[in-house]
Formats: sequence, structure tokens, C-alpha cells
Amino acid sequence: MSYSFAIIGCGRIGERHARHIAARGSLTAVCDIVPERAVALAKQYGARSYTSLTQLLKDTTPDIISICSPNGLHAQHSIAALEAGCHVLCEKPMAITSHDARRMLETAQKIHRQLFVVKQNRYNPPVVWLKDLINTGKLGHIYSFHISCCWNRSIAYYNDNWRGTNALDGGTLFTQFSHFIDLLYWLLGDVQHVQGLRANYAHDQAIEFEDTGTVILHMQQGAMGTLHYTVNSYNRNMEGSITIMGEKGTVKIGGQYLNQLEFCAVENITTPQLHPGQPANQYGSYEGSMSNHDKVYDNLIRTMNDPSHPFMNAHDALKTVEIIEKIYAASPFIS
Repeated sequence: MSYSFAIIGCGRIGERHARHIAARGSLTAVCDIVPERAVALAKQYGARSYTSLTQLLKDTTPDIISICSPNGLHAQHSIAALEAGCHVLCEKPMAITSHDARRMLETAQKIHRQLFVVKQNRYNPPVVWLKDLINTGKLGHIYSFHISCCWNRSIAYYNDNWRGTNALDGGTLFTQFSHFIDLLYWLLGDVQHVQGLRANYAHDQAIEFEDTGTVILHMQQGAMGTLHYTVNSYNRNMEGSITIMGEKGTVKIGGQYLNQLEFCAVENITTPQLHPGQPANQYGSYEGSMSNHDKVYDNLIRTMNDPSHPFMNAHDALKTVEIIEKIYAASPFIS
């Protein structure tokens, strides 16, 4: 079955969504408060352009609306789309408060529409392989872990009308590293206890929150570990990695974007030769996570056709928001 789509937010991530939509369905409408962006994207794909979501929803009811607007608007835009009778695919993070995330879930359930959230790092080949190791018990009991997120975001990156603000950005864990929190939950379950510290070392006056944080986490299933994250890696992104110490093995997946199997010492397991996966998302002056939006849309459409097919549901995305809130609440600023 072919589906009609609309996109809310016509920046670089919206452009990426448009390419994948056009290869799998029809892009009928786009919306952005910057008219030039909306017109340019609409012209490229033969869609109608809008500067008002309200007007778009009055004129048309696409099957699925992809939410690519600033983080702090995800809840507002998703709820409006759901209430208009559309299914929703929301970019990460689902929302920047658990209260708003729950409102999104409640609306989807009330209206009987699907609400999905983009978590493309779950499709990275080393991540898929590690998830299988854990699920099949090949690592045995998990003892400890370390997550390292060392990226670069210059002050110029934040010269925008929303980036770096508490109201629309939400924080470094929401915008840069929510994928890593999602994978923490997906691989190891929920968090029981958190203790951390935050600081803004290199972005004074440019952002309203931290550029660096260090966290100790104790998981409900017993493992303990650390998370270090920063956007102060000099000049370019350095690393995005997860190391897991288990009863029967130790594994590190790393590279810049969780795209390489860097260490494997597992009982009765030969180090596999994994597919290199997709390149990183390119956003002009900076890079993001690996580009797996093709897999996101393939699985979205498969789930729309077969509801029994597992896809990134909003309940898991809510847990990501809750864990980030827990980290922030337990991580005071240091000067």
C-alpha cells in the first residue's frame, strides 16, 4: 500500500525525510515558518507548501506526518497531527519533558492512531549484533558498562533561533545524545539510580545548558556504569562508543557513531566481520549519527501494513525522555 506524507519542519533533517518519503510514497505537503524553506522543498517534490500547520491540516489529511521541527515543538505538532486523524513519525527526541511525551501517547491512544519515533541507531550493524548477544545470553550476566560521547559543536552551530535554548532545544542529552540513552535502555533496561555533574566550559553565552556531563548509573538489573558526554571534542567529532563487561565477554562498539566493532572477547565467539553500515548524517559544518532513515521508513511502512511487525514505539521513546530527566535532576552544575 502506498501512503501520503507531510513534513513539518523543512530544515536539513526535513530534507532527509523528504528523500526517503519520495522513494516510498508521496509527499503531498510541507510546512515551515520560513516560507522560502517550505517553498523550496515543496517545489522539489511536487508538494504544497505551508507556513501554518493549522492551515495544512484544514486543507489536507495525509496518512502520515513526519515531525522535523525543533525539539520543544514536537509535542505540540505531533498532538495536532494526531488529532487531525494522521499517524505520526516524530524525530528524536520525542519531547523534552516526560509530561509532554505522555500527552502525545495519550492522544495517539485516544484517537487510535500510530505514534512512532525515529531511533535510527538501533539499525547500526554493530548495535544489532550486540543486542543479539545480550538477548541470547552470550555475554552472561552484565557487570558494567561505559558510554562515551565525544562530539564537536561549535558556537556558530548554536547561532540559531532555537538551538541552545532550554525551551526549544532542551539540552545536550536531548539534541546530540538521546540516541545513546535510547540504546542504554534498549540494551540494558531501565535506570535505578543516577548521580552526575554538568558544566559549560566552552559555550558560555551561546547555550543555556551544559556542554559536558559525567554520570554514574546503576541499572535495575544490577549493572553499573558511566556516561561521559561532551560537545567539546576539538574541531570534529571523535567518538561515540558503548563498552559492556559481561560474565562471558567484553565488547566495545565505537568509531565516531557506534559504527565499528572495536573490541570483542566473548566466550566461544569469533569476532565477526560486520557490514560497515551507512555513512554519518552530513549537515554542512557538522555531522550527526549514522544515516539509517531508509531503514526507519522501510520499517514504518511495514508496520503500517502489518501491525504485528516490531517498530520503534513511543513507549520506548518515553523511557528515553524519563531517563534524561532523571540524569538532569541528579546532575548539578559545577562552575
